[in-house]
Amino acid sequence: MTEDRKQAALAYHSDPVPGKIAIAITKPCSTQYELGLAYTPGVAEPVRAIAKNPEDAYRYTAKGNLVAVITDGSAVLGLGNVGALAGKPVMEGKAVLFKKFADIDVFDIEVDAERPEDFIDTVARIAPTFGGINLEDITAPKCFVIEKALRERLDIPVFHDDQHGTAVIIGAGLINALKLQGKSLQQAKIVCLGAGAAGIASMRLLTALGVPRGNIRLVDRAGVVHSGRGDLNEYKREFALDTQERSLSDAMHGADVFIGLSGPRLVSAEQVASMAPRPVIFALSNPDPEIDPATALAARNDLIMATGRSDYPNQVNNVLGFPFIFRGALDVRATSISREMLIAAVHTLAELAHEPVPQEVLAAYRLESLSFGPGYIIPKPLDPRLIERVPPAVAQAAISSGVARLGYPESYPSIARKAAT
Repeated sequence: MTEDRKQAALAYHSDPVPGKIAIAITKPCSTQYELGLAYTPGVAEPVRAIAKNPEDAYRYTAKGNLVAVITDGSAVLGLGNVGALAGKPVMEGKAVLFKKFADIDVFDIEVDAERPEDFIDTVARIAPTFGGINLEDITAPKCFVIEKALRERLDIPVFHDDQHGTAVIIGAGLINALKLQGKSLQQAKIVCLGAGAAGIASMRLLTALGVPRGNIRLVDRAGVVHSGRGDLNEYKREFALDTQERSLSDAMHGADVFIGLSGPRLVSAEQVASMAPRPVIFALSNPDPEIDPATALAARNDLIMATGRSDYPNQVNNVLGFPFIFRGALDVRATSISREMLIAAVHTLAELAHEPVPQEVLAAYRLESLSFGPGYIIPKPLDPRLIERVPPAVAQAAISSGVARLGYPESYPSIARKAAT
């Protein structure tokens, strides 16, 4: 980043007031009478109602539209373990995205906890405040332990976006990319470089979408995850294969798909050239991908490529997923985010890319035209149809999978319902 860009970023976060979020009052409070309703003595009435029936918290408080974005700061962006406090700008940024794209309110919470047990206990104790929990920037394998424990303890959605948000967008983009390449999920050989939170979760979701586990090669710093290795944790062991492939080059040879969730410049042109005809490359390391698009395209002119960057086509961006998944979950008061809800989001996003692109999207991205094809396999983040399509699909999947407290049409009003109607 240039010095001018650095200074602009610091100024953006400091002026005219520090930070990016604030709290707004939603009820009038300009008279003595209104003040008496907002606080004592009027506030006693909803307190009594909630004490009798805890579900009334959704009626009389902000709980139903409030999500906690929570981190321990152990894996913040590509910056590593910077600590809880240094992660706060990112958590505030996530709050901005929740509000802008799905009108969901957020408290960002930074927890100073070295041990997973302490983090879990802290989040569980504050959970009554919220309608959902979004875990963020927590290192693997600790993130798996934390999410599993909180899902078991709480009756509200717990969602680790670095895992499942990434997986959903990869799934949607890959369905479309393979379709364009004349291939299918069921037959494709897939190489995933990166065996952390995003890599494990993405491969789990791809198996749920129909990819045979034997078609997946998971690759970490030590090479291919295979059954002969004695250094694997329980999460990597899920994808350990009985194979003679050992290196990334071995795995890439004849592969249909490469998914990079690792680091910059780890893939060579020679490795890309060794892939099967009409390959798909998702080089998602940010800001620098595993292989530069120009290098990859020079090696193979028959490939479809996606990155994590906004300045290249086919950006795999989690903002396509998490605001709308939570919107659907909150609208039916889901007790969790089920695998079926994630799959519904995948298919809805994939299908949306096949439809004509609205003029307002073209204007937002300064494009004259855009249509389904190698350069457009997933919707753009500023597409207004996302809020109309994804939350209803997620909400219906919550109902069908038995985790919804409410039926969708009768749920409390949301922008998703308003947009859909």
